[in-house]
Amino acid sequence: MTAEPAPVRQPRADHARRIADILRHQVHTGSFDDALPSEAELAAEFDASRNTVRNALTLLKEEGLIDRAPKLGTRVATRKLDHGLDTLLGLQETFSDRGTVRNEVRVAMRVGAPTAVARRLDLAPGEQVVYIERLRYLADLPLSLDLTYLAPDIGTALLDHDLEHTDIFVLIEQLAGQRLGHAELTLEAVSADAHTASILEVPASAALLMLERLTRLEDGRPVDLEYIRMRGDRITMRGSLARATPEWKVL
Repeated sequence: MTAEPAPVRQPRADHARRIADILRHQVHTGSFDDALPSEAELAAEFDASRNTVRNALTLLKEEGLIDRAPKLGTRVATRKLDHGLDTLLGLQETFSDRGTVRNEVRVAMRVGAPTAVARRLDLAPGEQVVYIERLRYLADLPLSLDLTYLAPDIGTALLDHDLEHTDIFVLIEQLAGQRLGHAELTLEAVSADAHTASILEVPASAALLMLERLTRLEDGRPVDLEYIRMRGDRITMRGSLARATPEWKVL
């Protein structure tokens, strides 16, 4: 008979972090209408001390996710917006059920393509591209700062259209006469520099989600290279992954 492994005594901070991770997910997915369970209820659910639960709730409060007050208990302060990774959509298309996305167009001009940009867009170094910089809002909340490089033919035509209220993806498909096909993306966390923090109305060095995305038409032609800084306190990236069989695995 195999002996049960001896329980490992974890520091309170480790246990609090585990509890906070589970509660954070529940808040984001709407498991709590408004109020969270009491400290006593959470302590029983997680088999933890009240102090450990308090530490977990403090972590979430410091993230701005919950509010706590005597006699009022613990309540949800804000929920993040879900941005899917499974489908190629613009921001306005993504949040169409959450309100109106508005674009503040900060820059829209033709520039010589930096070598790295030209390579990604299959252009000659220095060839003209269209560069567009937009601060994007949901209602009055700044969500992202988007820096976009567009293939010259489509980009030039796009400059004559409404960039304040229309997703660039929608305009690209209209101008190209074909649908977008797929995109290659990289997602990482970066700290907000002071200038970007001011624009997005977050503290300096706040965590941002940095999305680099190269989008291609159905025929495979690259037309849109974007560098998007999203507020990490307002957007959660979600996706659905299927397990692939590794080459080394023998079934």
